[in-house]
Amino acid sequence: MRAHVSSKKIATWLISASLISGLFLFSISANKAAQGDTQILNTDDICIVAPATSFDPNWGIALYAPRKVPADARCPVCGMYPSKSLDSAGQVIFKNGDTHFFDSPLSLFIYLQAPEKYNAARRISDIAVSFVTDSSSGRWIKIEDAIFVSGSNAKGPMRAGNFVAFADKEIAKKFIQTRGGALLRAQQIEPQLLLSLNSSRRHQHTQSTSSHSP
Repeated sequence: MRAHVSSKKIATWLISASLISGLFLFSISANKAAQGDTQILNTDDICIVAPATSFDPNWGIALYAPRKVPADARCPVCGMYPSKSLDSAGQVIFKNGDTHFFDSPLSLFIYLQAPEKYNAARRISDIAVSFVTDSSSGRWIKIEDAIFVSGSNAKGPMRAGNFVAFADKEIAKKFIQTRGGALLRAQQIEPQLLLSLNSSRRHQHTQSTSSHSP
């Protein structure tokens, strides 16, 4: 005699199996994040996984040399694609060669305040070097060598205040004459200023028309 199984019971079994499978996959993802393999960003709207870019010896560059921004890299602070704002992009290179890319100097400085906030496995002591983009030439410069303009009318990628970076102090002064602002070195950028600028950022993305390459 054949056992009769109702379609309602079959549907219940399928839903249960789907839930169990989902919980299993979530557990794996959470475990990887805890181990530092991935970086999870909690924004107001979505959860974004922003892994660091591993160093590839086939690039033919030194371990701590600035790299080209990958098209799929995500900023660990705001979730934007730095490849869409190359004229203001930044990058942090860790001692093992891993790299995080940023849409702007503002996001980079926010990250440097507490890397562990964005990934429990990262510490400020793990960072080997940080770079920002020279606004006048598109070249990478170390943040300790850069001149930043704060308070100008130039907006960042998220249409809010930002730090415009320059390699040449005289070019930065000429920029101030037309766009306003004041000169700052990296060590002069205080947490209060970062908090003020970050709170004013709106989550609206703009794509840069620049095509600078590192």
